[in-house]
Amino acid sequence: MAAYFTLIGFGPNGWGWQLAQATFMTLAVSASAFATGLVFGTLGAWAKLSGSSLAAAAASVYTTVLRGIPDLLVVYLFYFGGSQVMTSIGHLLGHGGFLGLNGFMVGTLAVGIVSGAYQTEVIRGGYDAVPRGEIEAARAVGMGRLLMLRRIIAPRTLRFALPGIGNVWQQVLKESALISVTGLVEIMRQIHIGAGSTRLPFDFYVTGFALYLMLTTLTGQVFRLAEGRTLRGERLA
Repeated sequence: MAAYFTLIGFGPNGWGWQLAQATFMTLAVSASAFATGLVFGTLGAWAKLSGSSLAAAAASVYTTVLRGIPDLLVVYLFYFGGSQVMTSIGHLLGHGGFLGLNGFMVGTLAVGIVSGAYQTEVIRGGYDAVPRGEIEAARAVGMGRLLMLRRIIAPRTLRFALPGIGNVWQQVLKESALISVTGLVEIMRQIHIGAGSTRLPFDFYVTGFALYLMLTTLTGQVFRLAEGRTLRGERLA
């Protein structure tokens, strides 16, 4: 046990600093991907609720396709496929070498677009759960669209969508491990490096298990606290 804590510690022979940096990278890419997905999800939900058959059809194709293929395939498509396209364009412009894409950027975009497909349905469901009487009452007192959005629709939609959004965050946090295939040194990539360098795979994979569990537990608690705040003033049945 002492040898294990020396291995993952912050001493001269420990991997503590590398694991800490990898954990920070996992949080950074997860937060970036989640925010990207929130943008796509909001736009997708708006398209499905807009009343436009064309916009609704485009949003349906987006959610169906992105939820129907493996997330790792999306990462491969964006990273390796995108690098191939960039290299081909570079060759046309006279650049003879390989043009690789940034792993952080590609990971953020790939995981974000996938999470956006799920967030589209979560946000749409949250909007559908808002009592129609509240919207009609806001219209009756003369509220404009922007004021009604700010005071009624957005906060009430968030109230109903927050549990599902929290679940999507947990999914994004775990899917960030897929970005290790791009070479970005997050938790999964770092434990692979450590396991290969020390030939102690069990020690590092157990450490990765603990790090991911810690992140999902702590951030899950943050979402539960946020849900509790949105329940203030609600009368529960």
